[in-house]
Amino acid sequence: EVQLVDTGGGLVQPGGSLRLSCAASGFTFSQYPMSWVRQAPGKGFEWVTAVSINGVGTRYADSVKGRFTISRDNAKNTLTLQMGWLRPEDTAVYYCHPSRTTAWGRGTQVTVSS
Repeated sequence: EVQLVDTGGGLVQPGGSLRLSCAASGFTFSQYPMSWVRQAPGKGFEWVTAVSINGVGTRYADSVKGRFTISRDNAKNTLTLQMGWLRPEDTAVYYCHPSRTTAWGRGTQVTVSS
């Protein structure tokens, strides 16, 4: 059974930082490109960033480029999102997602507010 456990969310002030983690199990993590996707209140899903199988290739949405960093540890089956210079518009539930699958976790809530 595929399991994705997203953690690390919380309430942070504008300009602050958070580090999200995703613990994956039930599939061969190292064989899948991984993404972070978010859903803001009342809005649809928005792709945020992706990382290649070996962790070398990364892509970012323009809205987070230069502020967020995605990384992975294939030995630990873990995906990480380091978020900095957070803005109120980053408020959303964040999900990790293996590409080409329908697997989703419960996500972790990030709220950016003063």
